[in-house]
Amino acid sequence: MIAIVLLTLAFTPIAAAMSWHICGKTATNYTANSPYHANLELLSTALSNNASTNRYLFAMGSVGAAPDTVYGLALCRGDVNAAVCRACVVGAFRAAQQRCAYREDVTIFCPSCRLRFSGKDFLRPDDYADGVVNTMNTTDTTNTEPLLPGWDPGDATTVTSISGIIKKLLQDTARQAAYNSGHQMFATGRMDVGGNDYFPELFSMAQCVPALTHRDCSWCLEVISFRAMENFAGKQGGRLLALWCNLRYDTSPFYNGHIRKVLIIALVVSLLALFLCFIKVSFIFMRSHGKGNGRREEAKMNVKEDESLPWGVDGASSEFMIYDFSQVLEATANFSEKNKLGQGGYGPVYKGQLPDGLEIAVKRLASHSGQGFIEFRNEVQLIAKLQHSNLVRLMGCCNQGEEKILIYEYLPNKSLDFLIFDETRRVSLDWNRRVTIIEGISQGLVYLHKHSRLRIIHRDLKASNILLDKEMNSKISDFGLAKIFSTHDAERSTNRIIGTYGYMAPEYASQGIFSIKSDVFSFGVLMLEVVSGKRSSCFHGYGDFINLLGHAWQLWKDRLWLHLADPSLDTEYHSVEIMRCINIALLCVQENAADRPTMSEVVAMLSSKSMTLPEPKHPAYFQIRIKDEDSEGVGPSSVKLTVSALDGR
Repeated sequence: MIAIVLLTLAFTPIAAAMSWHICGKTATNYTANSPYHANLELLSTALSNNASTNRYLFAMGSVGAAPDTVYGLALCRGDVNAAVCRACVVGAFRAAQQRCAYREDVTIFCPSCRLRFSGKDFLRPDDYADGVVNTMNTTDTTNTEPLLPGWDPGDATTVTSISGIIKKLLQDTARQAAYNSGHQMFATGRMDVGGNDYFPELFSMAQCVPALTHRDCSWCLEVISFRAMENFAGKQGGRLLALWCNLRYDTSPFYNGHIRKVLIIALVVSLLALFLCFIKVSFIFMRSHGKGNGRREEAKMNVKEDESLPWGVDGASSEFMIYDFSQVLEATANFSEKNKLGQGGYGPVYKGQLPDGLEIAVKRLASHSGQGFIEFRNEVQLIAKLQHSNLVRLMGCCNQGEEKILIYEYLPNKSLDFLIFDETRRVSLDWNRRVTIIEGISQGLVYLHKHSRLRIIHRDLKASNILLDKEMNSKISDFGLAKIFSTHDAERSTNRIIGTYGYMAPEYASQGIFSIKSDVFSFGVLMLEVVSGKRSSCFHGYGDFINLLGHAWQLWKDRLWLHLADPSLDTEYHSVEIMRCINIALLCVQENAADRPTMSEVVAMLSSKSMTLPEPKHPAYFQIRIKDEDSEGVGPSSVKLTVSALDGR
């Protein structure tokens, strides 16, 4: 349950600027010249020094032993320099001792920094959004901040339109801070209602404590953004300040850095029924490098409302766009055969080029395929909200009449199966490139299973769904069969088993049960394919086995694992690494789902050369063998499938 405390504000000048303070939830005091007081003075020096020299302008820690331990956290705004940061933290400590004299637990919010110290350990909280301070950018609490032009509480259309503008600005700024600003977790934004002098520009800022995960940052900002909509109705500016994250917007610029005017056609809204406008948003991230030096990067938002998408693209990437069918026709030269890249299960894929020269991949879903529409909806709802370097980027879609079209980034090296299963082409994949591909897939799966705003099971991980960019970095694609899991779900079941045999986990293929361990199984199969250059299932068989899993297991037991490796690889030089990869792959394809590692554990195994790997248990499907039989009327090449006893060694 989310517990948010909305506090009455106190105001005091610090360095000619306003600040807000919280003198703790309890009235516990310390005494002058006590051990706690001495530890607090040491903490003050440590936090101000460490925060100003840290590349993210952040520090937290503790000083002293129980019962006089003092815990503290200091964070400066991402756009200030080291000198400003240090001065702000020093001033915040001074203000804390003035405004909350001898209190053991104090929080101070200043325009350029925030600070908390306490006798209790608050550095691992259960609720990151607890203790939210709400302000209307005014020096009192009488709620007198001017209203935005045209705001009329009695006009539902006006309220909805203006609230939508503010909500969109805050949500996109929060998303950029959480997922697109690296570990600094700081972003600023600007929204310009173009072609209209009546409605002002809006400026925004979002920030999280860098110690948070990207997911916790997103959650914290999402929670407090709801408070913004509740408390800042129609206001020209407002702030929501929590220790672990904060949001702010205003009609005047309040952050450092030159803002370039970027004109981008985007979400069409109606304001006051007096004008139609296009919202243009540009985000500026300040990624700290050293003492206050920043690098400015931009990401553009381009979203247009489309009533034909009733299930919505709320929360989509800020670059997601709805395309007209005429734009798609022009980009693909009317779906020219020479632009065709391939044929998927639900329709063809074409290469296209936008007027600005950007190359795209266009998946045209077959109009007669009911499953094609489900896939289309799934991809728009899921992958449009996901942002990771190892996931293919869905740039937009087209939903016009019978046409259901998905627009992706174009990846010139096609799919993994195009290279790895071709004797000539896979020679270009040396061992280091194969390791990079494996690691990229694993990182993408960890994001889906653990770190994304949605917990997602892919359910169709296979070589043809791994795309490669120009540097051969792997990107997971095709989310048509993906399912969203809550954090409380361990597994689910379905009566409709769909996917690709050879990559399906046994519990899913036989019982319809799927979980994150289903993706782990598919990943293990992929690893064996990348190492060997062979498909997981093949009519020709592998030795005595009908599939790659049984063949790999037998070679592992016989300590002949090197025979599994692709002959084109330098097995002598990379023998230890190849052995570890085969070991990890066999751990992933173990028959019992509970025995398989999580993808986080897989990433840890892949990233460490010294970690001791457990011995794998037998894989699924390994017992299916091929037996040659020479008998009258049966040629020596005839084969018969037999099932041997399970060997649990």
